[in-house]
Formats: sequence, structure tokens, C-alpha cells
Amino acid sequence: MQNFTSIAFREKLEATHVFPALYMFKFIVVDSLQDEVKKLFPGHEVKMKPSSKGKYVSLTAQTMMPNSESIIKIYEEASKIEGIIAL
Repeated sequence: MQNFTSIAFREKLEATHVFPALYMFKFIVVDSLQDEVKKLFPGHEVKMKPSSKGKYVSLTAQTMMPNSESIIKIYEEASKIEGIIAL
């Protein structure tokens, strides 16, 4: 996964959102790692959709984010999960 600490990403977030803002995170991981993604969003609902063959699962979470830094922090933590794909 790419480095989400770039100034360009932060600027894009701030140009397209008025904080605090509801932000949608979407990730794809192998089924066995879905709990790792859920840990990124304690206390929030994470919707899951398995792939047609059941090997992968897409996870979507919407949460109120106070600023662009908090969004970047979640992406940085997510990047530590092996094989994760951010959409």
C-alpha cells in the first residue's frame, strides 16, 4: 500500500472535506485478516462482503473523522496489515 503521509493526500482531503466529516474507508483483505481491519474501527460498524469464492472480504466503515491527520493515521495503521488493498 502506498505511503499516505504525503502532503498531496492531506491537501486533497482538506480540499474535499469540511472537518469534522463523515469518511468512508474501504479495504480488501484475505478472509483470515478481516479482524485486523475491524480493530482499526473500535466501536464502529464495519460492513463485510465476501468475494464470490470466499477467499477475500471487502470491509467498509464510515466514521466521523475530526481532521485529515486522523484519516491518514488509520491508513498508516492499515498499511501494516499484510496484503491489504485500500479502495
